[in-house]
Amino acid sequence: APAPAAPRALLCALLAAAAAVAAEGGRALPQLSDDIPFRVNWPGTEFSLPTTGVLYREDNYIIMTTVDKEKYKCILPLIASGNEEEEKDYKGPTPGELLEPLFKQSSCSYRIESYWTYEVCHGKHIRQYHEEKETGQKINIQEYYLGNMMIKNPLSEPDQEEKENPKESAKEIPTKNIEGQMTPYYPVEMGNGTPCSLRQNLPRSSTVMYICHPEAKHEILSVAEVTTCEYEVVILTPLLCNHPKYRFRASPVNDIFCQSLPGSPLKPHNLEQLEKQQEMMKMPFRRVKEEEMHSTKEEKFSSIHKPVAVGSHQLLTVGTTHISKLTDDQLIKEFLSGSYCFHGGVGWWKYEFCYGKYVHQYHEDKESGKTSVVVGTWSKEEHIEWSRKNAARTYYLREDGTQTVRMVSHFYGNGDVCDLTDKPRQVTVKLKCKESDSPHAVTIYMLEPHSCQYILGVESPVICKILDTADEYGLLSVPS
Repeated sequence: APAPAAPRALLCALLAAAAAVAAEGGRALPQLSDDIPFRVNWPGTEFSLPTTGVLYREDNYIIMTTVDKEKYKCILPLIASGNEEEEKDYKGPTPGELLEPLFKQSSCSYRIESYWTYEVCHGKHIRQYHEEKETGQKINIQEYYLGNMMIKNPLSEPDQEEKENPKESAKEIPTKNIEGQMTPYYPVEMGNGTPCSLRQNLPRSSTVMYICHPEAKHEILSVAEVTTCEYEVVILTPLLCNHPKYRFRASPVNDIFCQSLPGSPLKPHNLEQLEKQQEMMKMPFRRVKEEEMHSTKEEKFSSIHKPVAVGSHQLLTVGTTHISKLTDDQLIKEFLSGSYCFHGGVGWWKYEFCYGKYVHQYHEDKESGKTSVVVGTWSKEEHIEWSRKNAARTYYLREDGTQTVRMVSHFYGNGDVCDLTDKPRQVTVKLKCKESDSPHAVTIYMLEPHSCQYILGVESPVICKILDTADEYGLLSVPS
């Protein structure tokens, strides 16, 4: 959260003064940046400097005087960005060498969207495809290659340069903004994909960005078309985490310790007053804040939410959340009864789906409160009528000749009236089995193929457990 005006002004003054001191002493201080967080502490005179984490030295201080003539000795951190020493001393494998096992194994990663499936075969190609699997008919595949590896060993060139020219290894590592944090990545270029008719049949091309994540299994985090027929594919991998410059870590908060000098209060008087005012302003909202904090503890950090174009439709939102770990049986009962609702979506609109009840689209604003739109409401009779003309169940043909339910579709009509069509909104909810390392992960996306007629995709391992209970209308029940 941004610092209040007075403390922020104080912090800026401290850092500016520190930069001036550093300039006089010939020591380079990192450029002032919001990427590096600082916090001002007021420890009093009896105080020992921390010996772990960010480095401090007794003689690395400045004297600050407030407008009320209060004086403070402020001890500054020596290394503002944390792990620079470790990074400088690193002599281990290059990022390319760390990723080499992934390329040698010729392994592939997949991401399933509502229509397209994305396949990244590391060091070989990126493919986008859609399979039509109808019982008793041959499989029809629509596919595009978004890039192919153009050199035999994709990892040799940049690493060779790095070893031969030490200056190259000091060059800045590219970063990408992922959920508000600038994250370092290792890029691998792929070209020579399927010709693009929108660009005079030039071949499609992609940049694969490998990012360290210690718990990942080489998942495709996102696929985005940054310009026509040019793509960015983000891969989460634990292999890069052994390199300190690519390591997954929260930005360290750099403490500045300001000790009051004789005759001055522990903390500046004006700052004390400001903090009291802010505390008073927070009081009416405290209960809400605590509730919000409690609910967010139920969820874990998940994969990144990234809008992408799917076919000719715009994929409005996509994201994965990890629902609280109720026991599976209890969770399934609560979901099917409509008492446990799934939430998803990023950006302005979020989505709430309560099985057998409704689909809502909502936006929460601190000033104006909650704006909610009813996208569709459940009527069993309307759904059954809809299912007579549409496929409520989609099957997957196994290799042994048996078939299993792959997806069920449910119709929710009678939503709020749409300004563009003067008709009620309606949504088809597609419930799909999606295996995941987290048994309680839920991915939700929404499409709008026609004005105010939506498709809500809900994918989860939870759904895998109940799909085979679907009746002829696609209605689900608790497994026996």
